[in-house]
Amino acid sequence: MIHKVLRGIMTSTSLREMRKPYKAIWDVLREDKLPKREPVALFDHWFTEAKDSGHTFETNAVAVASATPEGIPSVRMVLLKGFNEDGFVFFTNYDSRKGRELLANPKAAMLFYWDQQHRQVRIEGKVGKISREESEKYFHTRPRGSRISALLSKQSTVVESRKVLDDEHAALTEKYADESKEIPCPENWGGLILVPEKFEFWQGQTSRLHDRLIFRRPSSKVEEDSSEFGWFLERLAP
Repeated sequence: MIHKVLRGIMTSTSLREMRKPYKAIWDVLREDKLPKREPVALFDHWFTEAKDSGHTFETNAVAVASATPEGIPSVRMVLLKGFNEDGFVFFTNYDSRKGRELLANPKAAMLFYWDQQHRQVRIEGKVGKISREESEKYFHTRPRGSRISALLSKQSTVVESRKVLDDEHAALTEKYADESKEIPCPENWGGLILVPEKFEFWQGQTSRLHDRLIFRRPSSKVEEDSSEFGWFLERLAP
């Protein structure tokens, strides 16, 4: 039944004709012409180009994929809130589905897609909590309304109606109407950091001979000898 349904979807004429041009044949991603030879630095370069282009609504929007210990996957968009050589940080309710999955099975993948640049970056790695101090420090920089929402939300649980949320939000807004009154950071809210083990930099080509460059940790002495900054670079077929 699933196979028949998929066949029906794939024969849609309008979808077959949806096709956009990407980079020109002379604008390819060459290993010897990379602006940066270290993956975090290259990510920063691409991120900055996308942000400065003015054509990306949320450059830091990223899909984060997780899975239960049994292998049942889930994915959602979050906002990246920091990155450096140590890893990539985002914030969440630890009791949410993603929080529970990432703490029970601390492996994840991230995907950034910047359509105007015809680029995407995929990052795989292990996940852990950042310090409580760092989480609370960021929490108190958030808009007041966002802090109130974090305080009331039992993320990923079933609620009876929108009215229930609105009523709880109104009650907390009234409770913290005095802006000198500190809104506490919930104990189950904080940051997670993905420590990268592999990067894939993808750049689209109109010919569909897309560029795919992988940075991964070396797995042998030979790879280690030819790696730079602790990363081994290789190209994948499109």
